[in-house]
Amino acid sequence: MLEELIIPNKLNKGDTVAIVASSWGGPASFPDKFNYGVKILEQKFGLNVKVMPFATASSEDVYNNPAKRAEDLMSAFKDADVKAIISAIGGDDSIRMLPYIDFNVIKKNPKIYLGYSDSTITHFLCLKAGLRSYYGPSVMAGFAENCQLIPFMQNSIEKSLFNNDVIGVIERNTDGFVIKQHNWGKNELLNVKRELKTVPNVELLNGNADVKGRLIGGCMEVLEFLKDTSLWNKNYFKDAILFIETSEDQPSDSFVKWWLRNYAASGILSNLAGIIVGRPQSEDLEYIEKQKQAIIQVVKNEENLNIPILYNLDFGHTDPQMVVPYGAMAKINVENKTLEILESAVK
Repeated sequence: MLEELIIPNKLNKGDTVAIVASSWGGPASFPDKFNYGVKILEQKFGLNVKVMPFATASSEDVYNNPAKRAEDLMSAFKDADVKAIISAIGGDDSIRMLPYIDFNVIKKNPKIYLGYSDSTITHFLCLKAGLRSYYGPSVMAGFAENCQLIPFMQNSIEKSLFNNDVIGVIERNTDGFVIKQHNWGKNELLNVKRELKTVPNVELLNGNADVKGRLIGGCMEVLEFLKDTSLWNKNYFKDAILFIETSEDQPSDSFVKWWLRNYAASGILSNLAGIIVGRPQSEDLEYIEKQKQAIIQVVKNEENLNIPILYNLDFGHTDPQMVVPYGAMAKINVENKTLEILESAVK
């Protein structure tokens, strides 16, 4: 299953990457923000950027035409000159592309796909096609943030996508992190650095033994869209390390609890090797504590599971964020409270 995924080739300077907007017309709504992210890809990583035709369509056109969004994605996979595909931005609408996807196109043209949030849908499209993809920053919410890349994120991108060495232990983020994004409508803020806050420690919420497992997961809200579709396969989760995180919408602890109860009822939770949780996009300490307690309530108190749970990792709706390679073998170390990726992300 996950161990059989096709692993894409690494990126090199001078390669061409395609940009798709599979969920929301953010590039047309905030063109300067989008172009800033494109510039970072070109200047920081030496990449040639190809913006797919429908990526800059209006938000209304993007919403009304899931088939055209899918066509852009399929065209990017078919294009032999394109070595990677990067999401422009998330949203909440990628699932409507499903009827228009040709999985053989993805399988026969393996390449890197990078994105997070609603891109969870596209990651599961890749999984169904048998291809490893990469949960990480998008053009606008990632590459275009904070007027330059925070070193932690730049290092993760280079180590994960431009290098085929074993990734190893994910080192602690000592750079700091940002909670709130600038107002994207104010272009004068594009070159203004935001205050970096001290990164809270990774916490061990449950478990007392190290585990290994392959990485599977995404944004919790978006994973709900996938259930009972042709993309959802419970076998993905057997002996896996589930990575989950919540969006800027800040779903309540009740929703987190209900979603996890669904994983329990469907037999997924008891089959997991462990869980890692991304840092919530919130300054509300009470909100964060309630989310932690919801996770503990379901996994430990209700299901009596002793699987390790690491909380506060740098992925998902936080800035900077690391790249998480789907299907990669990883290890949770409970004493050190670390995640170690035991293989290279690319070949």
